[in-house]
This record gives sequence, C-alpha cells and structure tokens, in this order.
Amino acid sequence: MRRRNDLLLPACGEKVGMRGPFRWAQNRGSAPSPDPHPSLPRKRGREGWGATSPRAAGRGGVGRRDFIALVGGAAAAWPLAARAQQTPLPVIGFIGITTVNESLNRTAAFHKGLEEAGFIEGKNLLIEYRWAEGHYDRFPKFAADLIELSVAVIVAPGAANAAVAAKAATTTIPIVFAVGADPVALGLVASLNRPGGNATGIAILVTDVVGKRLGILHELLPTAKRIAVLVNPSELGTEMVKREIDAAAAAMRMQTEVFDASSSQDINDVFATLERARPDALFVGPDAFFNRRQTQLVVLTARHGIVATYSNRDYVEAGGLMSYGPDINDAYRQVGVYTGRILKGAKPADLPVLQPTAFELAINLQTAKAFGIEIPATLLARADAVIE
Repeated sequence: MRRRNDLLLPACGEKVGMRGPFRWAQNRGSAPSPDPHPSLPRKRGREGWGATSPRAAGRGGVGRRDFIALVGGAAAAWPLAARAQQTPLPVIGFIGITTVNESLNRTAAFHKGLEEAGFIEGKNLLIEYRWAEGHYDRFPKFAADLIELSVAVIVAPGAANAAVAAKAATTTIPIVFAVGADPVALGLVASLNRPGGNATGIAILVTDVVGKRLGILHELLPTAKRIAVLVNPSELGTEMVKREIDAAAAAMRMQTEVFDASSSQDINDVFATLERARPDALFVGPDAFFNRRQTQLVVLTARHGIVATYSNRDYVEAGGLMSYGPDINDAYRQVGVYTGRILKGAKPADLPVLQPTAFELAINLQTAKAFGIEIPATLLARADAVIE
C-alpha cells in the first residue's frame, strides 16, 4: 500500500504546512494556562505555621502585629485568586454532523491539529460538542447554543450547512470550517486569499475534482455511457456538484441521471430503482451524509452488482471499488491547527482559506475481482492506495 502525504496550501500558492520542511507562519500570543487555584497564605509565628505570639496567646487572640501581617498577606493574595478565577480555560464549540462514535477518526485528527498548535483538551482547552446525528436542521440551534455560551471559536467541519448556520448566527465569534463546496459562493468568505470576516478554514473543493473522478471511472469502464448520480438535495453545494458532473459527462459523451437521497430509506429506494434501470455505473456524490452511510452504500452496490465510485478512501476501506479525493482526516487536522492559531490571537480575516494540492486514488482489488473487473495497469500505477 502506498500513500502520498497531502499538503494544504493557500489559494495564492504559498506553501504552508506542518509536515516535512514546511511550517506554518509564526503564531502570535501564547496559549492560556490552566487555573492554578492558589490558597491564601498563613502567618508564620515563632512556634510554627499559624502560631500566635505569647502576648496574643495570653489574651486568647492574635497579636496586633500578627493580625495586621496576616490580614495584609491575605489582602495581597485575594486579587491573585480573583484574577485566577476570572481567567478560565478557553472554550470552543464543535458542531459535528454525525455522532461521537462515527466521528472518532475525524475528531482524533482535529485533536492532533490542536496539539500541534499547543492545545490539549482538558489541560488548557475545553470543548463543547454538539452532534447532529445526520439531522441538518439542528445546526442553527447548535450555533445559537454555542453563542449563548460565549465560546471563543466555533468549529464547523464536514458540512457546509453547519458553517453557513454558524456564519448566519454571529459576525463576531471566529468560525473555522471545512467544506467541500466553494466557500465564496456559500457566502462564508469574501475570497480565499483574504476571507475578510470572522470565518476561515479549509476548502476541500470536492466539486472541483468531480470531473477528474468521472474521468477515472471512464478510464476503468471505457464503454460505460449511462451513469447514475446519487446526491443529497439537503446539502448546500449539491447544485454545484450536479453542474460539474453534467459538464464532465457531456465532454465524455456520457448520459447522467440524478437520484436524490436524504435518508437511509431514500438510499434503499434509489437502489431498488437502479436494479430495474441497470446503469453502467454509479457516481456517489461528495456528501457528509453519504459518508455516514458508507457501509449501506457499499453493501447495496455489491448486492445489486453496480460498479460505483466514491469521494474518499473510507469507502474503499469499507469494501467499495474505487475512490478519488482529498484526505479528509488531514483536513480536520488542519482545522485543529487553525483553531489553535486563532486562540493564540490570529484573526480569521488574516488566515487564507487552505486548499488541498494532492488527492488520493484508492482501489480495492478484492472488490474489482468480485465484479469481474480488470484494473488497467496504468490506473494501478497511479493509485495511492491499493487494497488487496
């Protein structure tokens, strides 16, 4: 198995990164430190800690000098304790599109990025999680909840809907996103190089590689003409994906038919239709909801004997035939890095939206054999991951 490291770059072309010889720009400020919880000092007399002078003991109380010293010391310490209590750990809000268990790899990558920026949850950072469980209509409420908590940053990776909901709810709290559609077209930023507002992040731009993925499918199945396209109409950016597919298919003289699915039952219904229609191949759109239903999709394509292409490697590792797209986990890591930079004082308006410059082609040879497909040698040579 071979795999190529992905580096995400600003749109202007200047290389920045955390691996190899590349480094992020120097951060401003420093990470907040944990609450030290100091205790008030006690006056030490001749007899040890807390002892009174003989004169005071004779009166059954604390001597005047000891009392003044004790009160003075406590008064000096009170402002320090008060300042410590007024400097809690920074809190960020994380809007997840699935569930905590389904997002373990993604959140682990996000935490890795935070750690690279100097932040560890529970040590010098707290995180408020909100999990949508695939229900996109929850995003506006989640954003409102996090704003009410006065979080320092709102993190909205994985779904354009979550980022747009956060952007609509606040113009002051920094937002770090990871979206597949064009963030400029979505209204999240003014431009990729100069976001200009309170939001920045990662533009995975899977819509830009739709044509490339269709071309790889054509290379695998040169006689394929009728392509079924599965999209989620609830996801912002779906219309962009459909336009890209239509343009690419027309250039390759392919015919496409679009099928909508926003629920597990919708997916079952689509495959019941595909069993009768018998397309030459299925193109699964780049969508967070489909990522969540990857096992269902892989099982149904195998059951109905439908060759399919997917947007990321997770599908291929689950038994799908082929995928082409960016490293999603690394995008989450970069979101963590950007979140840390903002906590240290960087402004979203000054942080260019990052884009991937390398993409992974993954092929599952076992699945190809089950379908009776011979993978061209030229395609295998270009693959970054081959599962045997």
